[in-house]
Amino acid sequence: MTDIRCSCSYKSMMYILLFLMFTPWLIFCEVYKEENHYSYHPLSFVKSFEAMRESITKNDMNADEIEKKECKAAKETYKESSPLIVAAVQLQTLPSPDNSNNIAADADIFMERAISAVKKAVIEKNATLVLLQELFLGPYFCQSQEADMFGLAEDLEESYIIRRMQDLAKSLQVVLPISIFEKKNNMYYNSVVMIDSNGENLGVYRKSHIPDGTGYQEKFYFSPGDTGFKVFETSVGNVGVAICWDQWFPEAARSMALMGADVILYPTAIGTEPQDPTWDSSDHWQRVMQGHAAANMVPVVASNRVGTEILLDDNGNEKQRISFYGRSFITDEFGEIIQEANSEDIMDIIVSEIDVGKNKALRAAWGMFRDRRPELYGVLKTKDGINPVKLS
Repeated sequence: MTDIRCSCSYKSMMYILLFLMFTPWLIFCEVYKEENHYSYHPLSFVKSFEAMRESITKNDMNADEIEKKECKAAKETYKESSPLIVAAVQLQTLPSPDNSNNIAADADIFMERAISAVKKAVIEKNATLVLLQELFLGPYFCQSQEADMFGLAEDLEESYIIRRMQDLAKSLQVVLPISIFEKKNNMYYNSVVMIDSNGENLGVYRKSHIPDGTGYQEKFYFSPGDTGFKVFETSVGNVGVAICWDQWFPEAARSMALMGADVILYPTAIGTEPQDPTWDSSDHWQRVMQGHAAANMVPVVASNRVGTEILLDDNGNEKQRISFYGRSFITDEFGEIIQEANSEDIMDIIVSEIDVGKNKALRAAWGMFRDRRPELYGVLKTKDGINPVKLS
């Protein structure tokens, strides 16, 4: 009897070959396990990213057309019955092992490790949705204000990086929320593109709340998002997604829950404060999202980067550093953390299956949404508790 997941006779062999293809990355992780930081100069990394982008553009990663036709019917059949098995990926930023003059080495490593992690999550852990961390295609470049870094931004309509991720999602039958630095004409956003398991681009969410502080100077790079909060109807369920600083605002989580989210995702980049490296906010960070899950009875998934990233000046000297916490986690519908990543590992992938039907029944039984009084919440439309904000 033909396997329902794919009618292609060589599908299993393809998965094995894909896994073997990325085994060198896993070996590389072991070789560099003693390294505990990643140093970068802004312009140098931008050049590596531009070279990587050019390479992807020239070698458009479209899947084999014959395989697409043969597998199409089976993939659509499987899509209708896919369970919601979420995976959160946590990756440490590492130095490049490439000592040659290949300036694309660093950016290539960021792309390869992300693809490798997605494949590992799907093939080994049966994930149907994989969350990568915020701005995973490079170091967290918002440590300082560097005009060169605008070279990392992608026009989503022309982005071969997004197309490559669409091909990856389709080949693995997995939902992929892709965090990316977006440019739209003269505007720049911190965005997530939601890609369904058939490779379809379901749309974009643009980060609503933009932080500005030492080491996290995002207002220099990103405009506040104009999409509003979004819940995407995917093949595995209704997926809400917000980004990093959004996670501190209960209004965002409640909005996504009201819109029918079965799970809420937070790709993240949070770590030490350069002005006070002794300040550890990681417990607070986890608790606020646990509260969102408990208050809305919707599981929350957070993927954070881990490890120390050092910003270099033009002379190659350390300018600033952030040690990212890791501690990526998944909660249940009551806010309890049921999976947490090991922050000592270079790569960790945590997984949990969400029973969407059971959770909907529990939410209805508790009556929290039944008993809401929206007519009393007008104060939420103010900034000072008195004067309503005028909407343009």
